Amino acid sequence: MAKGLGKGINALFPGESLSETEKITQLSIGQLRTNPYQPRKVFDETALQELSESIKEHGILQPVVVRKKGNNFELVVGERRFRAAKLAKLEEVPAIIKELNDQQMMELAILENLQREDLTPIEEAEAYQKLMEALSLTQEQLAFRLGKSRPHIANHVRLLALPEKVREMISDKKLTMGHGRTLLGLRSKKLIPETAEKVVKESLNVRQLENLVQRLNEDVPRETIEKKKDLFIEEKQSELRDRFGTSVQIKKTKNKGKIEIEFFSEEDLERILELLN
Repeated sequence: MAKGLGKGINALFPGESLSETEKITQLSIGQLRTNPYQPRKVFDETALQELSESIKEHGILQPVVVRKKGNNFELVVGERRFRAAKLAKLEEVPAIIKELNDQQMMELAILENLQREDLTPIEEAEAYQKLMEALSLTQEQLAFRLGKSRPHIANHVRLLALPEKVREMISDKKLTMGHGRTLLGLRSKKLIPETAEKVVKESLNVRQLENLVQRLNEDVPRETIEKKKDLFIEEKQSELRDRFGTSVQIKKTKNKGKIEIEFFSEEDLERILELLN
């Protein structure tokens, strides 16, 4: 089990451990169908080829998990092994057949991929969102069951608020998760796509993007005109953004000021209040 997943599959899906002893059956490659609930959208072709070469030499060491669907079988766990086996031109693969409904199938597929810890940030965010919806869990409950921190869950899920084009840029590794979180701090959301393009074109790091976002936000009309923040204020503002995982603005006048912390939902507000406490 991957580090940080704590209770993992057994906690979210009691009685369905993938390590338990079950009868292994050889199934024809032609009988297998991909998982419609597969959270992974991107499969590394180089890694698949390497796995294929290993399978040619050593065979498939761990069976795939499937469920019966008509005259065929749908993959629940092990799509990478299935794809690599096809590359290796195998005719059969070892499989464990389980009786699962659609919700159980989705849960196992998502959890297996989360345990691998090589999903893109967007795939991981979508997986968390699907689990919360399927199991009626809050971010806090999901974090507890997976052994993750609530800010970790929240910071990923917030990425889903980005425009689709920007989410694709994160999945393609043109932008980092840090870039995505910083872009969400733009007051004018319509500026997010063009700002993201500027980041890629000019190879801006997260700190440079933070400064750009701050300048763009200062151009947004306000009731009062803010004075340029000194380096100390900018540094503290950046620290608070990292801590709370959201846009934070420090407004300072002569001898007083205020801190504005942005939130996107009641649940996000609860997360921030917990951090404040």
